[in-house]
Amino acid sequence: MSVLRVRDPFHRGQLAVAALFCSLGFQYATWASRIPALKSGLGLSAAEVGVLLMAAGVGAAVSFPVVAALMRHLGSQRLALLSALCLALLLPALAAAPNYPLALLVMCVDGVLVGCLNVAMNAQGAALETRFERNTMARLHATFSGGSLLAALLASGMNAVTSAVAVHFTAAAAILLLLVAYARTGLLTDDQLPAQQGEKKKRTGKWTAPSRVTLWMCVAMAFGTVTEGAMNDWSALYLEDVADASVELAPLGIAVVSGMMVVARLFADGWRGRWGDGRVVLAGSALAGVGLLLALLSGGLVPALLGFACVGLGIAAVTPCVYVAAAGQGSDSLTLVAAMGTTGLLAGPPLIGFIAGASSLVWGFAAVAASALVVCACSTRITWTAAEPEQVTPT
Repeated sequence: MSVLRVRDPFHRGQLAVAALFCSLGFQYATWASRIPALKSGLGLSAAEVGVLLMAAGVGAAVSFPVVAALMRHLGSQRLALLSALCLALLLPALAAAPNYPLALLVMCVDGVLVGCLNVAMNAQGAALETRFERNTMARLHATFSGGSLLAALLASGMNAVTSAVAVHFTAAAAILLLLVAYARTGLLTDDQLPAQQGEKKKRTGKWTAPSRVTLWMCVAMAFGTVTEGAMNDWSALYLEDVADASVELAPLGIAVVSGMMVVARLFADGWRGRWGDGRVVLAGSALAGVGLLLALLSGGLVPALLGFACVGLGIAAVTPCVYVAAAGQGSDSLTLVAAMGTTGLLAGPPLIGFIAGASSLVWGFAAVAASALVVCACSTRITWTAAEPEQVTPT
């Protein structure tokens, strides 16, 4: 990376916000990678581990009032840095938790902080796009996956050196603190926010009822994240139980979905500039829904993998585009839409499990395809930003 690229205001801000996205993926994957060690250290049953994981999700889902108030009083820059800092310090706290109740409390706080950082960093990303009239949100979301990969590699390396969770989490916290320190150098301050967001924040001192457009965004975000979450949690089981894949091939489902999502998000900003956010979401969600339905009707391993690829490719740009549209409606709308996204991630996998238990996993995945098609329908009711050709700055 050249010095000129770092000095460019847009790229400096882009890298700063990317550091936040990377830190969130890194923090999540760090503690998730040590669940077996936490289970053993605290003497937990499988059910207790499930409740521990749910505590983080519940904390994120119910954080909406807190996040909305903090966004109004602190602004996205300070809230992003504060929540990212606290998430770094929470890892050693989780490692030091002496019993199950305290571990539950730590995970619940983790969920609230995740909700804070999720809203604040997406607000920064949307503001960056508006200020410089450049598309970047999809690439920023791709760095979340990069952070998760980095955390997985670190976990593997630390496991080879020591089994101590405290040592691993302390090292991870140090890396997170470096990411927070780097992010601090390039985030937009309140006086640099686009006029639309700044005026809304000053004009409204309290939360107001969401508009009809915001509600459509909430539905699109909820069903979009239902699709993402369900594919990640159930694809391996579908390949093994329905497509008769071997144990070695079953994990390919997650790999195909995740890999296609990362690739799509790296290119999606260019698609947004060429065709506009609305068309990208409409075409992408339609590809995900129809592609998965055709795979279910065809049956077999290869059609299933092709269908999963369609879902990863098609659904990847949905959440970045909806976040940008929600940010244009103000911080309260962004906070509500983000909360609905968390709710979708929480509700999706259990819902598919319930449908599969009542009928079959094929019908469960048919519900996933239907969720993508709901996003397709919602996209026609949302006010999207106009397409603008992506600018390229020489490096």
